Amino acid sequence: MKYGCQSEVGKVKSVLIKHPKDGFISQKSIDAQWKALNYSGCPDFNKALREYENFADLLKKDVSEIYYLPRNDKTGLDSIYVHDPVIITNKGAVLCNMGKQERQAEPEAAGEFLSDLGIPILGAITGAGRLEGGDVVWLDERTLAVGRGYRTNDDGIHQLKKLTADLIDEFITVPLPHWQGPGNVLHLMSLISPVDQNLAVVYSRLLPVFFREQLVDRGLKLLEVPDSEFATMAGNVLAIAPRRCIMLSGNPRTKSILKDEGVEVREYLGEEISKKGAGGPTCLTRPLLRLE
Repeated sequence: MKYGCQSEVGKVKSVLIKHPKDGFISQKSIDAQWKALNYSGCPDFNKALREYENFADLLKKDVSEIYYLPRNDKTGLDSIYVHDPVIITNKGAVLCNMGKQERQAEPEAAGEFLSDLGIPILGAITGAGRLEGGDVVWLDERTLAVGRGYRTNDDGIHQLKKLTADLIDEFITVPLPHWQGPGNVLHLMSLISPVDQNLAVVYSRLLPVFFREQLVDRGLKLLEVPDSEFATMAGNVLAIAPRRCIMLSGNPRTKSILKDEGVEVREYLGEEISKKGAGGPTCLTRPLLRLE
């Protein structure tokens, strides 16, 4: 199988996703887990299935190869957010080590499936190292930015840097703010979503000055998420090709800003599969191959 994804904006050729029927399992399973996982509300299983089918239909418009991660009894509701437990490089997959304790079984489950697909495992974050995929952003094929926060620690970043040493020229560590504390997810990709090589959606209020300046110096035009739409994940935008993206509905100002830049925007309703679990379209997908 062809693989390689050292980009956030190249055309997605193949992608890994996980259907709620295999992640949420049932309403009974949801009821037993959602509070402990710090969801903002209890997802409705049947509504989640319908929302996800609509989301998958959007992907099918552009992505020719879609692989579904199967059910695994060691994983829970969060396993539908397949972006976090694994990173795909041009030399194979890096299995993460989740900062959220309840997600510890997800990298192994994802790794087993990727191996079955023929994608080699480049390495894994181990021991005290913590790393989640939502903190990893490719600014280009040879430049990697990694957020250091409550889900990703210094040890995890150090291990990733060693694993990718011959794949990148510049490795940028971005300190993340406390924001609402360790119980709430704040990944680097909560604050920046590239939609083209020279264009990114950002929430600058929470970006370190040095990193924002680097983005500008690299020639990126920054599209600012309004304060009123940050909580509804307007900054979590999935580029499925340059200037073609999927985003959560209910963020009209950010959508308008994108469209003014010539970006094609498709929306999905994600009340059950995204908002309650704080996982937007990027979180729901792990591209396996992007074509520049």
